[in-house]
Amino acid sequence: MGDWLRDRVAIITGAGRGIGKEIALAMAQEGAKVVTDDCDPGLAEMVAKQIADLGGQAAWFYGDISAFETARKLIQTAVDNFGRLDVLVNNAGVAAHNLIWDMTEDDWDYVISVNLKGTFNCIRHASRIMKEQRWGRIINTTSDAWRGSTGQSNYCAAKGGIVSFTRAIARDLGRYGVTCNCIAPLAATRMTMDEELKAIAKKSVEAGAITEDQYKDFLDMPGPEFVAPAVVYLATEEAANINGQVIGCGGGRVALYSEPVEVKGIYRDYKKEGPWTVDELIRLVPGTLLAGYVNPAPADSK
Repeated sequence: MGDWLRDRVAIITGAGRGIGKEIALAMAQEGAKVVTDDCDPGLAEMVAKQIADLGGQAAWFYGDISAFETARKLIQTAVDNFGRLDVLVNNAGVAAHNLIWDMTEDDWDYVISVNLKGTFNCIRHASRIMKEQRWGRIINTTSDAWRGSTGQSNYCAAKGGIVSFTRAIARDLGRYGVTCNCIAPLAATRMTMDEELKAIAKKSVEAGAITEDQYKDFLDMPGPEFVAPAVVYLATEEAANINGQVIGCGGGRVALYSEPVEVKGIYRDYKKEGPWTVDELIRLVPGTLLAGYVNPAPADSK
């Protein structure tokens, strides 16, 4: 057992298996008192018991965090059992893959509700506690899919929303000693190894959207245990100056994503010259804004 998180209290959502379970175990091994949350009560209890068997302290909770009141009860569970809350890891997530023309309203609502609204619900209730105690670590789970991928527009939208939400929360709470960051994990889990997602990836190879090597890398992803150390690090005092960032992690990789900044532009004195004309944009944009640009999904020439 280590002591980087000694006497800290942490909640991990989606802690019943995969990445969430590994994070819960890793935090307990560093001295944290852990609340394991999962929509499956058997799994939530099993991981809490595993922590206790290893000499740690844990409580468990189950419920649908996309419900505002359920999320409040989850946060209160930490306070009731351990007297405070220091770390919140929003890891719970779901997927419902489909190409946009086949996606149903239920597919969209389900993924947005659990991934994005569930993250909001938990942070909303935890933030008041952390703000009052002037210390806290919020770690949200996005995905590299937030940059866009095939057959996952609902999931990409939710994960992209989490990145923007994280950046806003970092600015809201940073002055109170509370940080908010994202991890973008790459790991073989029940969700990523889903047969439907494998089929979509294979179709992406056939369509030329990804290479055969990228597809093989997808099938050979490392396990979730490689993600946990980066999350524990972000929860420590040592990471106090990291805020509003997206950290990629998995296997032997820990990486920092770039900030979304304006990279190039064309400008004019609009007060004197008025708006750009369409003719001017057609003439100027290709050689300025689009210099070096490659369309990620060009139209099929057939």
